[in-house]
Amino acid sequence: MDISSYADNLVARGRYHFTTADAVAALDSSAIAVRAAIRRLREKGRVAMPSRGFFLVVPPEYRSLGCLPAEQFVPQLMEHLGLAYYVGLLSAASLHGAAHQAPMVFQIVVAANRPEIRCGRVRVQFIARRNVADIPTERRNTMRGVLRLSSPEATAFDLVGYPQHSGGLSNVATILSELVEKLDARRLIAESGHSPLPWAQRLGYLLERIGAEELTVPLLEQVISRTKEYVPLRARKTARRASRDSRWRLLLNERVEADQ
Repeated sequence: MDISSYADNLVARGRYHFTTADAVAALDSSAIAVRAAIRRLREKGRVAMPSRGFFLVVPPEYRSLGCLPAEQFVPQLMEHLGLAYYVGLLSAASLHGAAHQAPMVFQIVVAANRPEIRCGRVRVQFIARRNVADIPTERRNTMRGVLRLSSPEATAFDLVGYPQHSGGLSNVATILSELVEKLDARRLIAESGHSPLPWAQRLGYLLERIGAEELTVPLLEQVISRTKEYVPLRARKTARRASRDSRWRLLLNERVEADQ
């Protein structure tokens, strides 16, 4: 059996990924010969390599993309790498139905920083969060496997926690206005325990800005009981001369406007 037949046999069994070791064992050949054969398939666009030693069989309908869509290989890749993860931020919001704009990259939250993956026209961005294994997630079936994505409440906290990866605070407010129907006030309180207190302050303020005050009552009680210091609405930006929001203990150093 040659490498082309091996790839076809994988697809016939509904499998679209393999490793160098898998191919070496199946073809009963040397690693050098197998790598050369895989390289030839990559040159023809039949195989893509999102990570060293991990390959994807690219069916004809995705050849112009140069890769499988990220959601179709991320579960298998994360298992191969042995990493705890979840789909987060803009990608999770989109999967929860808050898709104001289609994300340009597929965002994955892991415990430590990793370089971005570029596979054809597909980009996978990694965001580091040390307590990734503690964050509430949901399972979502895809054509090729099961994704883990952050719960709606965890997604909301991540969006305000990483605005630099979420299009800025105004974009976060826009997404929250679409995500709000999936949010539960009690689960927001539970999720706040996994996140820094300033994230709760910023999230509560933004939820009020979009008219979702009913979700913020228990969150505000927690903020009032736990903090006495003011923090900037936008972190790492000067807050001198900023007005104050006494309810959420925020220095309003950025104007937030949600798109309608």
